[in-house]
Amino acid sequence: MHKYILRRIGIAALTLLAILFILFALMEFMPGSPFNDEKLSAAQRALLDAKYGLDKPMPTRFINYVINMLRGDFGVSYNISKNTPISDLLKTRLPISLRIGGQAVLLGAVVGLLLGILAAIKHNTILDPLLTVISVLGISIPSYVFALGLSYVLGFQLGWFPMLYRQQQALQSSVLPTISLSMFTMATVARFARTEMLEVLGSDYMQLAETKGVGGFALIFRHALRNALIPIITVLAPLIVGLMTGSLVIEKIFSIPGIGQLLVQAIQSNDYNVIAVLSFLYSLMYIGIMLVVDILYGVIDPRIRLTKEANTVHE
Repeated sequence: MHKYILRRIGIAALTLLAILFILFALMEFMPGSPFNDEKLSAAQRALLDAKYGLDKPMPTRFINYVINMLRGDFGVSYNISKNTPISDLLKTRLPISLRIGGQAVLLGAVVGLLLGILAAIKHNTILDPLLTVISVLGISIPSYVFALGLSYVLGFQLGWFPMLYRQQQALQSSVLPTISLSMFTMATVARFARTEMLEVLGSDYMQLAETKGVGGFALIFRHALRNALIPIITVLAPLIVGLMTGSLVIEKIFSIPGIGQLLVQAIQSNDYNVIAVLSFLYSLMYIGIMLVVDILYGVIDPRIRLTKEANTVHE
């Protein structure tokens, strides 16, 4: 298992390096430059390019960038906040996006899992189609519709929570965005949990467990849920990245100073360094989460771990 994990980490590192190189290559062919001010002359632009090292060949800039990144230096912003280290920009924005996204993941996964289990247990009762309708609505209705509705009812009409994000009221301000972001995840997890639980509950080994006297909480959570978790985790993993890195629409509605808005600003202003760092961050989180999920497969189902170890030995 350890060899497999180390091998996956090595592949992930090479993948991230390839992604960073592709980003540099794409930005090389982007129209314009970070210095599109019409007031600047060609000579002034050339001086700025030389100052920031943009006059060097792309491979040289890429190698220098990777070396600096390994040292913890992500460069400076060209336009959004001139000459401000990008680490300073992320220091205030990234924790907000991660906190709200983490809350949405936790809420959506836990509630969705409970709803899916309840729908499977109450199969062929009125509760099952009711929970199914709720899941369909959660998937069909965009998160910004939930955000606007919650903002109007709970924020404007009842005044329970701030309608806009306030740093002084971080916890209260994150309630409405968290619920809005979690709805799609909640509905998706509930739908898959119901389907997988129904399949597991109807299997032969579950019937065998019941004949041996296993029932109630132990039957559902110790036996059935464990076998149903792998497909649920597979579906949940990509959703986690989107929630943890923030949703631009939700951030816009609630005026959340997260990294989603920062990325759009960077693209609009051709702030190459910020684009590269944020894109790399998205890739890092996605690959990291998929690696964790892959390891969880082996923890949940030892048969998967043994198969992977056997394949590694053969290779």
